[in-house]
Amino acid sequence: MLSEPTMIKLHAMRLSVMADDWQAQQADPQIATLSFDERFGLLVDAEYIARENRKLTRRLREAKLRLPQACVEDIQAAQARGLDKAVIRQLASCRWIEEHLNLVITGKTGVGKTFIACALAQQACRKGYRAIYRRVTRLLDELTLARADGTYPRLLSRFARMDLLVLDDWGMGSLSETQRHDLLEVLEDRDGERSTLVASQLPPEKWHQQIGDPTVADAILDRLIHRAHKIVLKGPSRRKEEQKTTR
Repeated sequence: MLSEPTMIKLHAMRLSVMADDWQAQQADPQIATLSFDERFGLLVDAEYIARENRKLTRRLREAKLRLPQACVEDIQAAQARGLDKAVIRQLASCRWIEEHLNLVITGKTGVGKTFIACALAQQACRKGYRAIYRRVTRLLDELTLARADGTYPRLLSRFARMDLLVLDDWGMGSLSETQRHDLLEVLEDRDGERSTLVASQLPPEKWHQQIGDPTVADAILDRLIHRAHKIVLKGPSRRKEEQKTTR
């Protein structure tokens, strides 16, 4: 059959989805009612969608979100929580990432900071941006190990390339001198070039004291706070509410 060499060539060009859909078209008697342009358009659409889905899967795998199922559609906006629907819609557009702005989400434990952070990171991946999630303690541990094995510049470069860096549990403990400088290095590479999302129980006015060294604290806050949207979450712990509803 004339179609067999074509199938081989499609697979050789890594157009496997197009090849499979073409084979399915040949087995569908109703496909004859469509024009060549319509049939060809369906094949191209199938290949394009499959490739975009694979790219999204890679971006989500790379992001390593703590809550991979979190999505902006499930964010419950309410004035009582300090969340406005218009703000969520604006953030979901990812315009702030395009403009290399930052986002700071603060509030007591359990109010949903991590969920919103992961949901916005997932949305960024869906929009074609590269994102990565790290708890601050984990990030600092990675940088310490990278210093020891000689991969420090490579690791800094990796974080610098990410369109969105999510730093969760900011301010959970005191920082050593090396950790302060590591954090500054990460944020220096991103300043005005990429976006950073910080989730913290501490309000920004307490970050200076938590960081420790006044000079380094000034440098970190200058690169993070002054170009940031801010969300202050309110209300009781959502974990407690969820436990009550399951009983």
